[in-house]
Amino acid sequence: MMTTLYARVGSPLGELLLAGEERAGGEVALASLSLPGQKGAAVVGDGWRYAPEAFAGVEEQLAAYFEGRLTRFDIAYADGSGTEFQRRVWAALDTVPYGETVSYGQIAARVGATGAGVRAVGTAIGRNPLLVVRPCHRVIGADGALRGYAGGVERKERLLGLEGALAVRA
Repeated sequence: MMTTLYARVGSPLGELLLAGEERAGGEVALASLSLPGQKGAAVVGDGWRYAPEAFAGVEEQLAAYFEGRLTRFDIAYADGSGTEFQRRVWAALDTVPYGETVSYGQIAARVGATGAGVRAVGTAIGRNPLLVVRPCHRVIGADGALRGYAGGVERKERLLGLEGALAVRA
């Protein structure tokens, strides 16, 4: 049986909750990164073990990202969550470069979802368990509007500002 480990890490967005699965050899695969007050945030469960040392590498990468020194995360992700469709959408998110944005429709096209499929893409993006490190914050409305973000639109705006991806508003 796999053990779920967790840690709490300070950030400019508030205290992050990291949760991961311990793999053979002691490596930890990140399963969740939640923000305070996030819609659908992970909650520490019975049997979870507090192990901040297991997330030292993730914490270092997050600190470098928030300081503007890291543009791409190198983190092992747990593979168990999400439907096959959600995993396709999440994989498409991973291809959006630092400092750039795409529309929901562009992500839908990348995963072969058209028409009403754009709404399903939006739902899948909203269920991304790895906020910040899997860049769902880089997906915006076709009109450039900052549409929903599980961690709050003000945090989405802050992340895009950090990356220099916000358009100048008139």
